[in-house]
Amino acid sequence: MSPSDDDLVPVSVRLGAVVPPEDPEDWTRPLTWVAAAGMLAGPIVALAWFLVSPPAQSEQAVPATYLVGALLAAGAAATGATQAGRARAATATLGAGLFGALVVVMIGGVVAGARQVGVASPTLVHAFVGAVGGVAGALVGAIVGGAVARLFPRPARFLLALLAGAVVVLAVVGAILPEATRGA
Repeated sequence: MSPSDDDLVPVSVRLGAVVPPEDPEDWTRPLTWVAAAGMLAGPIVALAWFLVSPPAQSEQAVPATYLVGALLAAGAAATGATQAGRARAATATLGAGLFGALVVVMIGGVVAGARQVGVASPTLVHAFVGAVGGVAGALVGAIVGGAVARLFPRPARFLLALLAGAVVVLAVVGAILPEATRGA
C-alpha cells in the first residue's frame, strides 16, 4: 500500500484492534438519558412486578401484562423520538423495543422460579405476552415515528408513535391472553 492508501484505512483496521471512538456518547445530554430510560422502562417495571407480586395464573391477561407491553412500546417511541432522521428514528424505535422485550423475557425466565415440564410458568407467560405486545407496538411506532420524523417536533413524534403503539399493544395482548369472560 502506498502512504496515501494507508491514510484511507481506519486506524482500527491498520492496528488490528478496535479503537474506541474519539467522541463517545455524552451522558450529560438529556436525550441520551431519554433513550436509556426508554429502553429500560418496560424491563424495570416487569422486574418490580415479578419480584413484588408475580402472576399466579397464565390463562388470562392482567393489567400488569398490558402495562409491560405498553411501557415497551412507549419506551421505544421515546428512544426513537431522540433521533433526527427518518431511518434513524424508525430503527431506534424498533431496536429499543426489541432490546426491552428481550430483557423482559430474560427477567421472566430468571424470576420464574420452579421449572415446569410441558407448561411455562405464569411469570414467563406474562413476560412473553407483554414482550410480544410491546414489540408489535414498537414496530407500528417505528413506522409512524419514522414517517413523521421530519414533520413534527420531538414531543409530537413521541406522542404519535406512542398512541399508535399503545393501540397495537392492547389488541395483541388481548388476542393472545383474553381477559376473563364476565358473568361466566
